[in-house]
Amino acid sequence: MNAPIETNPLIDRLPKHLKQFIKPQDYNDYTPINQAVWRYVMRKNVDYLSKVAHSSYLEGLKKTGIEIDNIPSMYGMNRILQEIGWAAVAVDGFIPPNAFMEFQAYNVLVIASDIRQLEHIEYTPAPDIIHEGAGHAPIIANPEYAEYLRRFGEIGCKAISSAHDYEIYEAIRLLSILKEAEGTPQEEIDAIEKKVDELQNAVVEPSEMALIRNLHWWTVEYGLIGTVEDPKIYGAGLLSSIGESAWCMTDNVKKVPYTIEAAYQGFDITKPQPQLYVTPDFAYLSLVLEEFANKMALRTGGLSGVQKLIKSKALGTIELSTGIQISGVFTNVIENEGKPVYIQSTGKTALSYREKELVGHGTSYHAEGFGSPVGKLKGINLSVEDMSPRDLMAYDIYEGKRVTLEFEGDITVSGEIITGTRNIQGKIIIISFKDCTVTHGDTVLFQPEWGIYDMAVGKKVVSAFSGPADVNSFDLVTHVPSSKTIKAKKSAEREDLEGLYLSIRNIREGKDSNGNFGNIFASLKERHGNDWLLSVEIAELAHKNNNQELLQDIMLHLDAVKKKRPEVAHLIDGGLELIFEKEKVS
Repeated sequence: MNAPIETNPLIDRLPKHLKQFIKPQDYNDYTPINQAVWRYVMRKNVDYLSKVAHSSYLEGLKKTGIEIDNIPSMYGMNRILQEIGWAAVAVDGFIPPNAFMEFQAYNVLVIASDIRQLEHIEYTPAPDIIHEGAGHAPIIANPEYAEYLRRFGEIGCKAISSAHDYEIYEAIRLLSILKEAEGTPQEEIDAIEKKVDELQNAVVEPSEMALIRNLHWWTVEYGLIGTVEDPKIYGAGLLSSIGESAWCMTDNVKKVPYTIEAAYQGFDITKPQPQLYVTPDFAYLSLVLEEFANKMALRTGGLSGVQKLIKSKALGTIELSTGIQISGVFTNVIENEGKPVYIQSTGKTALSYREKELVGHGTSYHAEGFGSPVGKLKGINLSVEDMSPRDLMAYDIYEGKRVTLEFEGDITVSGEIITGTRNIQGKIIIISFKDCTVTHGDTVLFQPEWGIYDMAVGKKVVSAFSGPADVNSFDLVTHVPSSKTIKAKKSAEREDLEGLYLSIRNIREGKDSNGNFGNIFASLKERHGNDWLLSVEIAELAHKNNNQELLQDIMLHLDAVKKKRPEVAHLIDGGLELIFEKEKVS
């Protein structure tokens, strides 16, 4: 027998800063109850979603190797996903939005490998393998949608965040962990819910990341496709929730045609959504994404792009019109007539061209920051970047010459030129000076004793985006979340119940031909009278084996459980409907 494929070339080429989020999927961690939860949700979903989901869903289940009866193995999924140009990795719960989207840009599906508790079988605020594996994976088998997902990741990971965004991310991650964990005190959940509400309701200007995250939510997570009158489901949050997939199809949920306005519609991750957006087709999703991207600093640059990066207080990149890219934490911009005329970073900075760090211009060289004028020389229509070699000589911009360059906005650079660096098109992108003074009016921005002054050349800022131009320029293997998911507690009672679930699973799969499910039911009723899912599974075996006497006992027991636990009555009925092939359940 061949060894399982443990990876996929797409995973091998991921940068180090993304690999830090990957954790191994230990398949042995899944308990018999976990497997029963997966099986119940998948059987219900496939039965119901065959009528209301986009046609790609059922086709995708087959293509991506998602089984109904067993939690998927990442190794098996990767073997099959490789055939459609994708891969999957396991992570611990929510990861930062930029990282999540960057994985998508590499055609890698991020799957939280934990699985919801039986008590949260209909819906969990925490990402889990049902949501990711059974929700996201099947739809990416559709080529148009897969390209949208990849492109969304490529654009989304460049969106500029704010400090407020990261606070919300950490709070929501902690809330999802505490809600999914067993035995979390209610006052602890109430306290973090209050904090999430306060953060979400705070009156702050939404960042690019906040806006594009809304687009992601209303499409990838909670999207409908078709017409407002007759929509189908494609969003993973709906495909993986047996409760909300049915609820969203009722008139209780408002259906709205999808437009770029969805970027300005917030959401509450802990509650069912009151309205959903309907796209006519997958191609239209990409049109709206491009419309949004055209408004991002990634494409508009300018003063507002620089200001967004400064406000983010995070690592970002500014690209000038020559193609030179400056990556660092930006702290200051001097403006003139609505344009940036000088930009300044503080701390480690790197210079790149076409996403590749320029030799000699890494963070060890620019360890204290970087500043440079942007724009045209005063009184000269021709910008430095557009000057021919003859023009440069005419203006004394030449090696060994001492020159004073006066830029618009009262920025002056005065020093002796050492050398220049050109891009592939032959344009000057860096001019290096010695004995150099840089001023803005009476303010000194650089002085000779600080050493060599490297001036970036560019008449305007054409792009500003989150993260470095070259991912190898910075040590990014530090941004791990502060909270960890909490594993279910083990107890003698729980272990006993798990053993009963395992016995039934072995009988159903033909691994125990001598198993007596009648005796198992008696033990279940005596020792775990509140459990409902295993009784439904035993009812399935009794029905299949035409054991009417036992089946009658189980039905009476389940009626008693429904009276004792009315909150699970519809789940019991839903399971029995599958067994009795749509016969009406009393």
